[in-house]
Amino acid sequence: MTGYAPVNGLQMYYEIHGSGGTPLLLLHGGLFNIDLQFGALLPGLAANRQVIAADFQGHGRTNDIDRPLTVADLASDVVGLLKHLDVPRADVFGFSVGGAVALHLAIRHPELVRKAVLSSVSFHPRGDRSENTDAVGEMSVDMIAGTPMEQDYLAKSPHPERLQALLDKLGAFDPGFAGWSDDEIRAIAAPTLITVGDCDAVKLDHAVEFLRLRGGDVNGDFAGVPASQLAVFPGTTHFNGLGHTDVVRDVVLTYLDAPMPE
Repeated sequence: MTGYAPVNGLQMYYEIHGSGGTPLLLLHGGLFNIDLQFGALLPGLAANRQVIAADFQGHGRTNDIDRPLTVADLASDVVGLLKHLDVPRADVFGFSVGGAVALHLAIRHPELVRKAVLSSVSFHPRGDRSENTDAVGEMSVDMIAGTPMEQDYLAKSPHPERLQALLDKLGAFDPGFAGWSDDEIRAIAAPTLITVGDCDAVKLDHAVEFLRLRGGDVNGDFAGVPASQLAVFPGTTHFNGLGHTDVVRDVVLTYLDAPMPE
């Protein structure tokens, strides 16, 4: 099933796959879309549960509007989408920009999130490698010519002539955001799976710091296995962060299918 949800001036494109269980919401990264980010994962994820996937503002089949790209606005769009679909609570799996939106939802809208899978995202700018931030700020259409991102944008966007405008918005993404505090991360109610590539744009020590704030990095044989966990995918960059489909699917489903902690 596919459709468009009218939220915040957008016609937000979404897809629904599978049925049963707690709904799983998929949120893609910047310059990606449902197909590019989750296409290979979708059949496995939707085998035994309902999966809802959405294209963000200016991405995939969702139109752009006169609004910069910020995590708060994208999260507001997602809240509107869930309301439109009458979904009161979901598991949320977000990558990069989508991970930042999922984190925002877990902190600001805890009633909506049962479990969160936060992939290749920092909770504070100190966790990001500077060269990645600099490169995003300089992106141009010529730099991505011939890539799947360019081809998918031109094929699916309601306004294919605005690719450079999208790149400019991504280059200025969420200006002034100072990050979440340690106390805000500690206070997240939803059990959290953090995933990162071993050569990602997010620093490995930051992912471990994230885990510790969520109650992890303990001796599980004595203290028990924490509700929040960390997976480091080998041979994995930011660009191909979900590229090892079988590994990612098994890790994510194992985490989501585990009983909720008491």
